[in-house]
Amino acid sequence: MNLNGIRETSGALRSGKISCVELARAYLDAAERRNAELRAFVSLTEETALAQAAAADERLRGGGESSELLGVPFVLKDNISTAGLRTTCASRMLENYVPIYDAAVWELLRAEGAVLIGKGNMDEFAMGSTNETSYFGGARNPRDTSRVAGGSSGGVAAAVAAGLAVYGIGSDTGGSIRQPASFCGLVGLKPTYGAVSRRGLIAYASSLDQIGPITRSARDAAAVFDAICRRDGLDMTSRGREGVSGSLTGGVKGLRIGIAREFFENLPPDIDGAVKKAAGLFEDAGAELVEVSFPLLKYSLPAYYILACAEASSNLGRYDGLRYGYRTEEYSDLDEFIRRTRSEGFGAEVRRRILLGTYVLSAGYYDAYYNKAQKLRAAIKNEFAEIFTRCDCLLTPTVPVTALPSGGALSPVETYQTDICTVPVNIVGAPAVSAPCGFDTDGLPIGMQLIGDAFREDILLNAAFAFEEMTERKYLTDAALEVIA
Repeated sequence: MNLNGIRETSGALRSGKISCVELARAYLDAAERRNAELRAFVSLTEETALAQAAAADERLRGGGESSELLGVPFVLKDNISTAGLRTTCASRMLENYVPIYDAAVWELLRAEGAVLIGKGNMDEFAMGSTNETSYFGGARNPRDTSRVAGGSSGGVAAAVAAGLAVYGIGSDTGGSIRQPASFCGLVGLKPTYGAVSRRGLIAYASSLDQIGPITRSARDAAAVFDAICRRDGLDMTSRGREGVSGSLTGGVKGLRIGIAREFFENLPPDIDGAVKKAAGLFEDAGAELVEVSFPLLKYSLPAYYILACAEASSNLGRYDGLRYGYRTEEYSDLDEFIRRTRSEGFGAEVRRRILLGTYVLSAGYYDAYYNKAQKLRAAIKNEFAEIFTRCDCLLTPTVPVTALPSGGALSPVETYQTDICTVPVNIVGAPAVSAPCGFDTDGLPIGMQLIGDAFREDILLNAAFAFEEMTERKYLTDAALEVIA
């Protein structure tokens, strides 16, 4: 029996072709076999998974209404708190940290009966675009293990693409769901800021972070989003949203799709051609292509890194070794203790971003950098607002490259530049989805990005679903677990 997406897996469980416990055991066995090669998981949660699977079997035997996610194995990024289960942020600083509370998103999924297989590898504290800043070694791309899975949610994407989990939950601060989804040939949804509670997400940049799904199809992304887009009274930024699965009609007639030339400048021919071909297919299906302009795109990247690093400098100040986390063993006084703890506990990229953030917030530089970045943020938000008076969504490349070779071939600045198409979305808090739309000459997936106005996930996921139907799902990953009932 070949199990691929949520619907297929749920159908097999409900029909009795396989039990939830048998399915969980099969996924755990597959993860144990392949994790040394892929490094997709920081840790596997076998005891939790089997207990949840047994409870799911009981619920199925009891009959009645139940979620499509009941009994379905998934992977959770390792910066999302799980009480009693190690949550490391892929950092030496939190290598042995076990939270005492659950994140809101984990509470919701557990209530749905989802089965947690493991915690996904990631760039340390979500700072990176290749997964290679992980203290445990970066996740590898299942399509070509000589290449990265992307970052920062690369372990989640690798697990889903390799068929080691049916879907995954990641976080996105500047593209950390969409970029690995693009590299691995998956669908990645970055919801509107506030649509999904951030309670229990270990913060990188609080005004930019958002939790969302990585899946094999737009339909699966909608199903997971519906389960987690609930208002949370314990998160002051949470607003929640109504479910969107009912909006997936597959029709795009009359949809106005904006094309901004700035997103297509200096693209490799394979990526430029694939995204423009997708635009043509939308037009053939009845959508209207609208030319728009986004001149502030070139300022988005510096504005984003100033804002993100400034917030990281503040958020990561709590890791001093006094209360929890890594602590140095050799020191002469308190000042040296904290200095050595942070120098030894944080990796090079995290230290780089903390230093940059501290610099732009310091006296004499605050107005020159941070204050200007905030003004740029407002200008970018206004520009998006004007664009969405003319179109319903924007179509862009997700990343201007396909999966990068492992080994740090790019400098930090060059790596940051791969985020150029994704960071504007986080700056303004808008929703966006990455969906596979082709392959380059090396057979690596190419992702297209659909960006919408606030809380219009329904438009974006329906457009992605329509594209899957138009192309007969030929660009979607075919990874699946073979299970013999």
